[in-house]
Amino acid sequence: MTTSNTAALAGIRVLDLSRVLAGPWCTQILADLGADVVKVERPGSGDDTRHWGPPFLKDAQGNDTDQASYYTACNRNKRSVTIDMATKDGQALIRQMAQQADILVENFKVGGLQQYGLDYESLRALNPRLIYCSVTGFGQSGPYAERAGYDLMIQAMSGMMSITGRPDGEPGGGPLRVGVALTDLFTGVYASTAILAALNVRHATGQGQHIDMALLDVGMAILANQASGFLATGQSPMRQGNSHPSLAPYQDFPTRDGAMLLAIGNDGQFARFCAATGQPQWASDPRYASNTLRVKHRDTLIPAMQALTRTRTTAEWVALLQDKAVPCGPINTIAQAFDDAQVKARGLAVPLPRWKDGETPRDGVAQITGVASPLRLSANPPMLRNAPPALGQHTDEVLGELGLDAARIAQLRAAGVV
Repeated sequence: MTTSNTAALAGIRVLDLSRVLAGPWCTQILADLGADVVKVERPGSGDDTRHWGPPFLKDAQGNDTDQASYYTACNRNKRSVTIDMATKDGQALIRQMAQQADILVENFKVGGLQQYGLDYESLRALNPRLIYCSVTGFGQSGPYAERAGYDLMIQAMSGMMSITGRPDGEPGGGPLRVGVALTDLFTGVYASTAILAALNVRHATGQGQHIDMALLDVGMAILANQASGFLATGQSPMRQGNSHPSLAPYQDFPTRDGAMLLAIGNDGQFARFCAATGQPQWASDPRYASNTLRVKHRDTLIPAMQALTRTRTTAEWVALLQDKAVPCGPINTIAQAFDDAQVKARGLAVPLPRWKDGETPRDGVAQITGVASPLRLSANPPMLRNAPPALGQHTDEVLGELGLDAARIAQLRAAGVV
């Protein structure tokens, strides 16, 4: 199929009042799909993550700037506007933008925007077609609704940390967080899905709606099979390192020069592994003949396999098993992952310009490299157009589109509104 020049969400306007990660991750997905996302930030400081460093962005000479790289993970393809919403003029500007928007995303505390007249009910009266997505820690209802919520807190409260890490009795045992803010990221993905569903409903009804996204709800949902196992048995699963509660062998194994990952998910894969490694008797052993039996007898199977895997290097194991349809791979660093041939072939590291052609980078950062969108639509693929913006980079441009002339913008800037 030939690729269309039209982005999937071309013509959709998004007003982004969110900060940090969950909300911005959602709006970056929409921006990648072609929506015009205008991010409103605090004058002078902007999104909190602009200052969450190190690490920091580097200028053309390779020196650290004062701009943290964290912000760039979730704000590409957006336009940055600085507006002080605590001022009457600032509130009026945001209301004017909301009247022209299709979607608004915010992650203030429950009721936090009501004092500014920027809550859902106030803006729905101005724009009934507005899809208004609120992202909070605990949702709009319930005894914890007014509490602030953070990813690490939700990983702890949801039980995620109770199943992540090594068992208590092993060296290094104890609860661990996942290496990225998993709950924030999944909340962003779920929020974008809910927004697209509401957009489809609006095609039929002409009406927008309020979307209530809670990190705790998402944290519980992404427990997936671990949650369903508890609900089926009443027994809480516990930490077991890199092994799997329902599959064996499905974990890391030591090699002569490090470690590798084996992800054997069925009896056929196990039989092929045994044949390839000169241990065909394991496949016919009554203790290991099925996955359920292997899980039951992992206390004898895994040590025997570990003794075997130590006899070859990781690369030798991958070479031996890759054409046997036995899932096996290295445990990469992030640097090694970006150097991987498949990652390069898929173009997953993407350099993007921060400034328009001919513009001099006012902040010393001409381009920023990010990770490509994983959404691969054949006809309307994501369009990665611009790097995450400098603070307030598009203020004059966006306010001009609202009908403000240069003199009025200068007046607002002098008053600290923008």
